[in-house]
Amino acid sequence: MEAAPATTIFFKRSHFATRLPAGALYSPSHYWLARDVDADGAWRVGFSKFSVRMLGDLVDQGFDVPEGAAIQPGQILGWIEGFKAISDIYGVIGGAFAGANPALKGRLDLVNDDPYGAGWLYRATGEPDKNCMSATDYVNLLNATIDRMLSQQKDSETPPADYSSTP
Repeated sequence: MEAAPATTIFFKRSHFATRLPAGALYSPSHYWLARDVDADGAWRVGFSKFSVRMLGDLVDQGFDVPEGAAIQPGQILGWIEGFKAISDIYGVIGGAFAGANPALKGRLDLVNDDPYGAGWLYRATGEPDKNCMSATDYVNLLNATIDRMLSQQKDSETPPADYSSTP
């Protein structure tokens, strides 16, 4: 008997761990996309757990595009403010904006607490960006990203060369 496919992929590296929904797509800019459970064929889009960790606790967010507006991958749709950073929210679907998550009004903690569930950001109809990838490929991207961050951290901790010695 064949084993059922995994519903999540466990990822742990350095001081970061998460369970990635195996059936979702992921963007290089750390968003996830999954077909909505509704029958309209829309996609739900949210920040990956990695992205949420970089933002920290969230304090405010908003969208600048109206429902039904045409959107493109890479287009700025809105913004989100965390204690660590303010970030633009980008489109990862070519199609139409189908609305923000109404549950986030006054409950931005959902993005941190349940980023792959109730904490989704927006819905859109259309086609995912051609750069979106499977969860397995996203794991490779996370490894490369964390390698780069650890290397930068190590480089910044290296003391400067001592040029004070006398000839």
